[in-house]
Amino acid sequence: MTRDHAHDDHPEPFVESEPPAPPADSAGQPWAGKSIPSHGFSGDTGEADAVLLAALRAAAERPSPEAEQAAMEHVARVRWLVPVVAVAAEVDDSGEHVVETRTDMAAVTLTAPDGSRALPVFTSLQALAAWDAAARPVPVRAAVAARSAISEECSVLLVDVGSDHATVLRPSMLWALAQERAWVPSHHDVHVASAVAAALQSEPVVAAHRLEPGEPVGAGVLRVVLQLPAGLDSEAVGALATRIGERIATDGETRARIDALTFALETL
Repeated sequence: MTRDHAHDDHPEPFVESEPPAPPADSAGQPWAGKSIPSHGFSGDTGEADAVLLAALRAAAERPSPEAEQAAMEHVARVRWLVPVVAVAAEVDDSGEHVVETRTDMAAVTLTAPDGSRALPVFTSLQALAAWDAAARPVPVRAAVAARSAISEECSVLLVDVGSDHATVLRPSMLWALAQERAWVPSHHDVHVASAVAAALQSEPVVAAHRLEPGEPVGAGVLRVVLQLPAGLDSEAVGALATRIGERIATDGETRARIDALTFALETL
């Protein structure tokens, strides 16, 4: 992934409202309005939550929807550190040397070769410094980090990049954090179950259906198993799956709860 900076094109998630004593950079320029808000962390030591680290490692070593759900319960509760870095906002190149006349603090985003974007977040000062010793930590709640990521068009959160427990929080997890609701695997999600049932209402050829986790494990794939009468040709089955998938995709809330969708068939 390449590294970008989240500038002031979308400042709202990064603005602190009337900070009592705005800090300044080494040039004396204020940082007010240039950082992600941090509130309620005055006693923070910068150490990682041991229970969270154990849950992340367990989900990575033995991936399963249950392990991911357990990890997400801790993810939603703990403090996170979002890295910000100094970037030149204005320069003076009239002299022999280019001089930075104004420096802003900007959040860092990462861009993959396919163009998808991610916001890195860290569990501890040690993990952040190992990734970039020059970056400054801004402590935030998980919901704030997630909303900031969404405002910068990031599709995932990257936890402790470069560590042995580095974790990708997928889009469904990102949206659950941003909406401050508990994340559940899509095959156990009541909203998803209702949306799939509604998408099947106009398909009498489907005798029954069920939801289950798809493969690969850890990718958040929802598999919809359809019970169909024998004798349907592949073209008819393909058209059926396409119609159902399109109906499910029309609801933004449902899309936010499903990372990937696949179909499986059973004949009566």
